[in-house]
Amino acid sequence: MTIDDAEFQALGRDDVNDVESILADDRVDFGAFAHETPVGGDAVFTWDYERSRAGLAKLYERAKTSQWNAATDLDWSTAVDVEAVALEMQAAAAPVHARLRDVPGSPLQAWGPKEWTTLAIEAFRWRMSQFLHGEQGALICTAKIVETVPWIDAKYYAATQVMDEARHVEVFSRYLDTKLGGRFPVNPNLQLLIDDVIGDTRWDMTYMGMQIMIEGLALAAFGFMHAVTEEPLLKKLLRYVLSDEARHVAFGVLSLQEYYAGLTGPEIRERQEFAFEAALRMRDRLMMHSVWERCGIDRATITKMLFELRRPGVNPFQASLFAKIVPNCKKLGLLDAGDGWLRDRFTEIGVIDFEDAPDTELEYELLDAVAADRAAG
Repeated sequence: MTIDDAEFQALGRDDVNDVESILADDRVDFGAFAHETPVGGDAVFTWDYERSRAGLAKLYERAKTSQWNAATDLDWSTAVDVEAVALEMQAAAAPVHARLRDVPGSPLQAWGPKEWTTLAIEAFRWRMSQFLHGEQGALICTAKIVETVPWIDAKYYAATQVMDEARHVEVFSRYLDTKLGGRFPVNPNLQLLIDDVIGDTRWDMTYMGMQIMIEGLALAAFGFMHAVTEEPLLKKLLRYVLSDEARHVAFGVLSLQEYYAGLTGPEIRERQEFAFEAALRMRDRLMMHSVWERCGIDRATITKMLFELRRPGVNPFQASLFAKIVPNCKKLGLLDAGDGWLRDRFTEIGVIDFEDAPDTELEYELLDAVAADRAAG
């Protein structure tokens, strides 16, 4: 897909499906033990302590009563059949894998049950690893929001999200270490996006990149995994995390709706472009290069095979992960601003059909999940 806009090159590319550019991102070194990235923006003190934003105040009150303890509210003695859980997840991707296998000359044509099971297990470990790394990104981004957002109600709520994100890092790390036997490094597309979000000096871009884009995709992915798995520890873990994530995305929507209402046309266009580039990063992240490589398929080969599956409508499973992002962008007025620029871009990458999917406000029932579980003992 080539962007038809002389003033804009997504991710600096004329063609967002350029194989060499996609593979070049994989070669970025984020370090074996630590990664440093500049933080943009100034810490903002506000002397206006009036509680004037009712929606944010409601989220803050809900957050205070919905805290859970990862050490005591989850039964970590639960035995996990990793192969069984992985195959639960892989069932949803079976039609896509069948298309990949049928590509002329596909190396997957020689695969048997053993190879497909290995792929399922590695893909499960990879997804949980990216959840872990994304949650650390959310932890750092939300701490930045506490510093940079100018409203006291937003600072109050963001402070509760910092605690949420620390807990999410804790549970995914523990699950990976004790149940899955290790983890994958951070996906380059995920970390490159997080670096952009952290480095931007404008506080609302941190909201857009993390609360709307990264957290929105995570909310959809967690919901899918929660729906398909019967593994009791993972199912309960995800239910708790989902209850937090629904609040987090709602926090972004509530804050940005107010702020975007006062922006100019050119300023909105910058936000549209940022949202689209973030969507491309999320899309390319889902190619799981490191998983395929671990299973004996080189990155260039699988990328070229996936080209046809990235056409609109061909890979509904991956497209469905945008089911929270697109309606929230619509709610923020980004889809149709500037003659529908973002609508056209989302149409080109095959995710626009989700514009009328339930937005985050309709998922507030998830916020009662933790209280219900804990009340039941």
